[in-house]
Amino acid sequence: MKTCFVWLLGALLLSGAAAAQDTLFRFALVTDTHVGVQTGLEDLERTIRDLNQLPGIDFVIFSGDVTEFGSDAELKLAKQTIDQLRKPWHIIPGNHDTKWSESGCNSFRTVFGDETFQFDHKGYRFIGTNSGPNMRMGPGQVPRENMVWLRKTLDRTPAAMPVVYINHYPLDEGLNNWLDVYGMLRTKNVQLMLCGHGHANRIYTRTAIPNVMCRSNLRAKDAVGGYNLVSVLRDSIIFEERRPATETRPAWHRMPLVANASANYPPISDDAAKRVNDSFPNVKIKWQIQEDGDMGSAVAIADGKVIYTTTNGDIKAADLQTGKIRWRYKTGGKIYATPLVHANHVVVPSSDGKVYCLKLSNGKSAWIKETGMAIVSSPARSGELAIIAGSDGHCRAWNIRSGEQVWDHPGVKGFVETRPLVYGDKVLFGTWGNQFYALNAQTGAPAWEWTNGAANRMFSPAAVWPVAFMGRAWIVSPDRYMTVIDTETGNTVWRHRDDQQWVRESLGQSEDSAHVYAKSMQGNILAFDARAGERKIIWQSPVQLGYEICPSPIMEKDGTVFIAGQSGLVTALSATNGAIRWKHQFSSCLVNTVQPLTGNLVLASSMDGKLVCLEAAP
Repeated sequence: MKTCFVWLLGALLLSGAAAAQDTLFRFALVTDTHVGVQTGLEDLERTIRDLNQLPGIDFVIFSGDVTEFGSDAELKLAKQTIDQLRKPWHIIPGNHDTKWSESGCNSFRTVFGDETFQFDHKGYRFIGTNSGPNMRMGPGQVPRENMVWLRKTLDRTPAAMPVVYINHYPLDEGLNNWLDVYGMLRTKNVQLMLCGHGHANRIYTRTAIPNVMCRSNLRAKDAVGGYNLVSVLRDSIIFEERRPATETRPAWHRMPLVANASANYPPISDDAAKRVNDSFPNVKIKWQIQEDGDMGSAVAIADGKVIYTTTNGDIKAADLQTGKIRWRYKTGGKIYATPLVHANHVVVPSSDGKVYCLKLSNGKSAWIKETGMAIVSSPARSGELAIIAGSDGHCRAWNIRSGEQVWDHPGVKGFVETRPLVYGDKVLFGTWGNQFYALNAQTGAPAWEWTNGAANRMFSPAAVWPVAFMGRAWIVSPDRYMTVIDTETGNTVWRHRDDQQWVRESLGQSEDSAHVYAKSMQGNILAFDARAGERKIIWQSPVQLGYEICPSPIMEKDGTVFIAGQSGLVTALSATNGAIRWKHQFSSCLVNTVQPLTGNLVLASSMDGKLVCLEAAP
């Protein structure tokens, strides 16, 4: 009892520095708890106990990377722990909660109630948004649906009301659509932007809006972790680092408050896209669609229609010539699947755990099948079968016309994100369990399994769309290895890591299958000889895309290779030698795929809900 009294007295004394300076209120910012790593849960539990005993804290904000892998189990464990907090709290996801989400980013909303927040406290308005990237590896991106919500929320905010904005990423180039976010915020009386992500206490000055990054709650190499106490005074905001049950350190940052802050926030323009597009004036947008949700997949093209999906749960068909919407069907979850079209049927799995089959002509339901758990992968076709691997450890096949389930293969380790490859009599796919599977496409019987042997599941060959030729399957993965596997035996033909060209998850194949294309993290495009029994580079393109980590597949049509970039850029290269033919930037966010109709006419979708038809004049 005496020890507890002494500790509480010390906490009161330590908290007195800010309190004595006319404090309006005080809150805690806890970020990057990473429940799922070795000490994540213990560090979070210690912080919760500390906050429960610390006086003068009005509320707590958790600013993302709540979990390590975004799994349902990790999210539920984090929620159970945070529920022990005896103070009001508000939470947003970070990239670790959304990139590797087996639920397609639905479980965060289900477990915590939402992925955004807005509340008022003592005259201040606090606004938090998701940061992405949702499912697709790339820079951060406030999801399109969050951007729509943010605009409406700011429109309802009085001009003089002080605002604190919270996102997991700082407001700079690490967030793909940061200029759009800044453009909204600068019109309001935003006093502060708070973030995590970098695991350190740091001041960012990329914009005129004060931007403060706070340390991770993880202990790292220390005995205990930590978080920040934020004191809002009448004239300033003070940041102090708190070590749970140990000490509150002297203030490390103090920033002044200003009246009518929006007057201090000049516009920021970025004419990079204009420079790119002006260099290739022969490339024009024939038509464009802007959705209110993200697009996280490629499209299907059939019967004069473009079939696409959104994270608002929509399956839509647009006219191929005009972009006019022909029909729409609503599902119950976010969709990241590329539609499969066959025999006048459209098959689309959704993260609501259902597989939908619609009639191509009018979008009416043909059949719906329930699997019980989210599906974030795309379907593959083998004859009359739609083969779909889910997040529940099952890969299943349905007859496309009738909806009859033909086979069900259980025991898949890790959830599936990719579009499986049907090659010969097999279906091939990787998982976020460091596995790569081959099943009999007609029966679901296991043929073989291959593993990269990595202990870290983030190195899994799960996002790449595999390609195959001459009895060999090609994959690349975040462990930066290119691997070629014998499709009959599952044995490794060769496996190579190039320290100068870090391949990751972006792969493609020539129309004649003789070349395999890969994008490196250094932003280079390489062509490999698929006939060779060993690694053999045919050419490296002179294009320099800069740092690139998006998993978008590479396509070829009529001698032109099409590259989808992580920041809205489409690049066309010569299939002969990789020479640049044209570029066009239509977005600031990740391009899912570039799907050529001809060598000069392509469709491209981006994660911020844009679908464009680009035409390159000869």
